[in-house]
Amino acid sequence: MDPQLLSIIVCPACHGTLVEEAEELVCQGCGNAYPVRDDIPVLLVDEARKPA
Repeated sequence: MDPQLLSIIVCPACHGTLVEEAEELVCQGCGNAYPVRDDIPVLLVDEARKPA
């Protein structure tokens, strides 16, 4: 993912910082993991994988 894009997007649930891990973006604040499909982050809270 483009580093400039990653630097401006935040978690829609808690506004935390997102980090790229495998095929998803993981929030460092709340732990939600958002899928990345075809190089497009899907930042929908309903689509997020909740932390264990």
